[in-house]
Amino acid sequence: MKLIIAIVQPSRLEAVKQALTEVEVFRLTVLDCQGFGRQKGQLSARTAQAGVQLLRKVQLQIAVNEEFVEPTIEAVLSAAKTGEKGQIGDGKVFVLPMEDCVRIRTGERGPDAI
Repeated sequence: MKLIIAIVQPSRLEAVKQALTEVEVFRLTVLDCQGFGRQKGQLSARTAQAGVQLLRKVQLQIAVNEEFVEPTIEAVLSAAKTGEKGQIGDGKVFVLPMEDCVRIRTGERGPDAI
């Protein structure tokens, strides 16, 4: 089991959700967040003078079984990229090991709970 955390542009959220549906990934949690990376929050020369700015992003948390890891990553990459080659600020995907998962309603554990 893995926990995939994807941080993407808010404008790409619907495209990412559609791409995940196409690879049969239907469970995710979406959080609004702010941050900066390589661009240090600078959108233009004008904002560069103001210093570091936090930019609005969307974080997706997706718990998947092993066979869904690569399809999930590929779906996020293809849908979150802006333009043909992508741009700085398109986001990141993190893949973390997930030790356990428990479904509250039934008490199921592990891969069956996802």
